[in-house]
Amino acid sequence: MKRFLALLPLSALCLALLGGCSAPSAAKELSAQPISLTAQDLSQYDTDRPKVYAALSDFGLELLQNTRQTGENALVSPLSISLALTMAANGSDGNTLKEFQQVLGDGLPLDSINAAFHGLMADYTQSLGGSTQCSIANSLWVDPEGQVREDFIGKCAGLFDAQIFQGDLSAPGIVKDLNNWVSKQTNKMIPQIVSKPFEENAAALLVNALYLKNTWDTQFDPQDTSPRDFTHGDGSTERLHYLNHFSLSFPYLTNETCEGAIFPYDDGRLGLFALMPKLSPNAPDFDTWLAELNGTELAQLILSGEEATFLRLSLPKFEQEWSGELQDVLLDLGLECAFDPDLADFSLLGDNPYGYCLSQVIHAAKLEVNEKGTEAAAATVAVAESGSAAPPEDGITLVFDRPFLYGIVDLQTGVPLFLGTFE
Repeated sequence: MKRFLALLPLSALCLALLGGCSAPSAAKELSAQPISLTAQDLSQYDTDRPKVYAALSDFGLELLQNTRQTGENALVSPLSISLALTMAANGSDGNTLKEFQQVLGDGLPLDSINAAFHGLMADYTQSLGGSTQCSIANSLWVDPEGQVREDFIGKCAGLFDAQIFQGDLSAPGIVKDLNNWVSKQTNKMIPQIVSKPFEENAAALLVNALYLKNTWDTQFDPQDTSPRDFTHGDGSTERLHYLNHFSLSFPYLTNETCEGAIFPYDDGRLGLFALMPKLSPNAPDFDTWLAELNGTELAQLILSGEEATFLRLSLPKFEQEWSGELQDVLLDLGLECAFDPDLADFSLLGDNPYGYCLSQVIHAAKLEVNEKGTEAAAATVAVAESGSAAPPEDGITLVFDRPFLYGIVDLQTGVPLFLGTFE
């Protein structure tokens, strides 16, 4: 019988608590011999990191575009999803591996992709300054009958610092164990990722959890927060509370069709951007503009932001969450073989004679934006079946009172940690 794999990437930005399951523990943590890239390998592939980051920007925006439903808020963590997929890619071969390489790294070797994500994990968990709290946790859950190879386990442990757990993935207790792990890694922001055990032929779960808490470099004064109408895409209005700044300098984003701003965090590297179509006779509506935008263009726009003095800058204070399965979206983006039981090649993952394929990619995301900053978390589970223009000199009034694109991004590389729409 073909064994399946599940990927669980989670993302959240808010505080939420749910009750846990009372089932007994079903998994035990195992030790593994890590298999990692050497310092020489990491240095060799370091030159490919910008190309992987560019591919991640393209992948992230396409993921958001294909996940979003017109008129509905969407939120995903491209970083969380990519980390779970990259772990899975290390068990693949043949055409399945080629598709992973194309989707995750624009055709670059898997070692280049591994090295780039290894570097990002180190950068975000060890090198961020200010008050930023960042946690990136990976785990591999293997079924005793899944026949998962030791060298694949070693790669997950060595390349992604993954915790290794073994247990019957079809047992009720796995629900409690997995949800508890995700809840702990996301500071209880994502208390539940699964509600029922997996199928009997589940071989492995590849899980990523991302937690991020940031403080604005320049905080909003709560006394300046005020109500204002927000106009949705369908023309209806809603009274929201807006964060306001007056006469302060922020990186200004603009081209022929859109404008926005970057709100830097106090770590000096990450920031939140907000971007919307311009209100001009020739500017497209939000749906058309977002559909035509690509990740490379978005990254270039963010990296080329110029300082501008805003006469008024207003951003809604909001909370947002999204959850769902991403199999169909990933199929549309080019991961076809991985989900096809007849075509999938995960021969480097395990020794099951009937092979393995991906069956589920479960994602959840939450977000909160307030006067002090943002708090975010992400988790992903994969189930394996065995040119900007200068702003006007006199300042700008920029009010996000209609549908806009936003995200938490790396201001040095353009890498999107979170992407969402508020509409």
